[in-house]
Amino acid sequence: MDAISPATTIGALSARTGCNIETIRYYERIGVMPKPPRSPGGHRLYAEKHLKRLTFICRSRALGFSLAQVRDLLRFVDGGGYTCSQVKAITSEHLGSVRGRIADLKRLEKVLKEMVSQCDQGKVPDCPVIDALSRPR
Repeated sequence: MDAISPATTIGALSARTGCNIETIRYYERIGVMPKPPRSPGGHRLYAEKHLKRLTFICRSRALGFSLAQVRDLLRFVDGGGYTCSQVKAITSEHLGSVRGRIADLKRLEKVLKEMVSQCDQGKVPDCPVIDALSRPR
């Protein structure tokens, strides 16, 4: 990650991180991103610390961490007195959630595979996929 100038605009920050400008503003509103100083013209001016923090937030979100979990991780980082076991606890909780979603997706795959296997692609209006989707649980 190349250093940024001390007066980087929100557009440049967005381009560097791949994070939407409105998302950056949202992160500022909810307090996970510090509000940057502004130019005399009112433009936000971001520094290297903003780039690093936004990169951390975006990477965490891309890995599926909730905003609450990101906030917790950032509290540890901001306080500076965190232990690896605290970070591990949040990450382990998230891993359990990911494993649960994977299990759900595998069940979904099985159901969809069964539905598709019953389809003979006939030209009659009978369709096992439509029938399966129409059946009550």
